[in-house]
Amino acid sequence: MLEYLPPLNDHNLPYPDTIHPIVVHFVIAMVLFSVVCDAIGYFTRNHRLYEVSWWNYFFATISIFIAIVFGQIEAGLAEPYSLVEATLNLHTIIGWSLSGIIAAITGWRYVIRIRDPKVLPVSFLGAGVLLTGLVLFQVYLGDLLVWVYGLHTVPVVEALREASLK
Repeated sequence: MLEYLPPLNDHNLPYPDTIHPIVVHFVIAMVLFSVVCDAIGYFTRNHRLYEVSWWNYFFATISIFIAIVFGQIEAGLAEPYSLVEATLNLHTIIGWSLSGIIAAITGWRYVIRIRDPKVLPVSFLGAGVLLTGLVLFQVYLGDLLVWVYGLHTVPVVEALREASLK
């Protein structure tokens, strides 16, 4: 059965490069832009920005599940060494948690939008600030995985392959 799977490249992936970071950057941008639009809309009383925020939350909710699928695939192919495991596990747990949190906030935003599209409660802005903090911490963990621990980078993949051959 394994002979039908594509061979892994020098990034230890069956496709040219990592897909998870590409998709997750859309999620990050959409969530942060939603929070900014809500804040600016609230303080300037420009309710049209609430509509922009709503659609960004909506597409972020869909996109985060796509990001998680590729994140799980790529984490499984990364062959994490012992130093990386704690960070990768925390990144995974927070990623799954964020999918639920973003979906819940999107649902809450939908209810607010249906009731009165020109009003946004301060509590929703507070939730946006907390969400921003969680997203930024998740970005930090993802940066550690790539830029410090080198997951799916050619030198680290080569070193792990050489170590497994010995």
